[in-house]
Formats: sequence, structure tokens, C-alpha cells
Amino acid sequence: MSSKMVSIREAAEFLGVVPQTLRRWEREGKLLPDERTPGGRRRYDLARLRPEQFRADDAPRRTIAYARVSSHDQKDDLERQKQVLELYCARQGWTFEVIADLGSGMNYHKKGLKRLLNAILAGNVGRLVISHKDRLLRFGAELVFAICEATGVEVVILNQGEDTTFEEDLAKDVLEIITVFSARLYGSRSRKNQKLLDGVKKAVDEAQT
Repeated sequence: MSSKMVSIREAAEFLGVVPQTLRRWEREGKLLPDERTPGGRRRYDLARLRPEQFRADDAPRRTIAYARVSSHDQKDDLERQKQVLELYCARQGWTFEVIADLGSGMNYHKKGLKRLLNAILAGNVGRLVISHKDRLLRFGAELVFAICEATGVEVVILNQGEDTTFEEDLAKDVLEIITVFSARLYGSRSRKNQKLLDGVKKAVDEAQT
């Protein structure tokens, strides 16, 4: 990881703690800021931070249930996902937290996903629960599972079969891929690009009817 100076808030989020904890660690000499700005603000070298060094061995590791849908018109499905996950975790007697995202399975920058990954890398997660594999990511879920395995996180997938919204989400993800690549090939405002996108959108609409 290359050197990158971050604020106390960003450093705390990376380590899975709150900024007050970093201030206490500074007083105790456990973790000192790498520099301070002329205004006295703390700055930390992200490459030097190692979450595993700062998690107490007896600290409880949380169960996180992750839910996602691709678009605003699927909010009802998002609520159903959350209810299913909450009911399952409650029945197991687990103390859990639900993280929900609204965004494409092709988007790796969703706030909830980033928060989940930061918590896993910080060693704060002991179990990840999802309804279907594709609820995590369309492509790349296996990489997240590998990270979970390396950090000792149990992954629970409630349904191993096909997702009920699989076709609709897949059509939207394919449209997103084609939109990006056609814009690169022909230019985002070209007539050729627009003609291709119109044809793809028509095919997607017909496939969903």
C-alpha cells in the first residue's frame, strides 16, 4: 500500500473504531499520528495502519447481514431482504447489524459495501449473512469470500439457488456494461453510441415483459 495521509476520521474508520479511541491511544502512546497540519489536525499514514494490531483478542466479532437491490423501484424487495435476514439472524440468537445498499451489483464503491469491507479487514466481523451470492456483487463476490476466509469470517448464504430478481438485475448490469464500453468505443454523445444503447434498452425491456 503506498503512503497516503488521512484524517483521524478516515483512520478510525479503517481500523473499525471511533476517533475518540485514536485520541486515547495517542495519550497512551499506543498509536501516534504521523504528522499534524499547521492547524493542529492529526494525520495518519494509511500504509502504516494495521487493523489486526489494534483489535483486542477478546473483542466480540459482529454478525453483519448485507442486503442490496439495484434501483429505487426495488425498495420493496430491499425491505423483504432485510426482514428475511433479520428473522434468520434473530432465530439463531445472534447479535447482528444489517447493512443495506441501493446500487448496481457492478458498483464496487457503494457506501454499505465499503463499510462492510472495512469492518471485515479491521477484524470486527465474525460472520457475514446474505440472501444470495449476487446480492453482494455481480462479479467479484468470490474475492470477498476469499477475504472472509483469510480473516476468519464465516459466510452464510441463505439461498443457494437463483435469485428471484436475477433476470431483472442481470439485464440492468448488462446494460451498464454496454453503456460504459460503447461510450469508450464511439464517444458518449455519438449517434452510433446512442443507436446501440437504444437497441439494447429495447431488448432489455422486451426481455422483462
